[in-house]
Amino acid sequence: MLGDISRQRANVITNSKGFPDPVAKLIMGKVWRRRDVEKWIRENRPDQG
Repeated sequence: MLGDISRQRANVITNSKGFPDPVAKLIMGKVWRRRDVEKWIRENRPDQG
């Protein structure tokens, strides 16, 4: 959903202040609500929305 970015860049973005908190932290990784991520993209990365 964040576009064509590296896993490392995705980790930087998802750990940054302002990115929605995950709703769960599983062994395989964090889980977010789709609507929360879509809202963040609209507000912070409009070129990706």
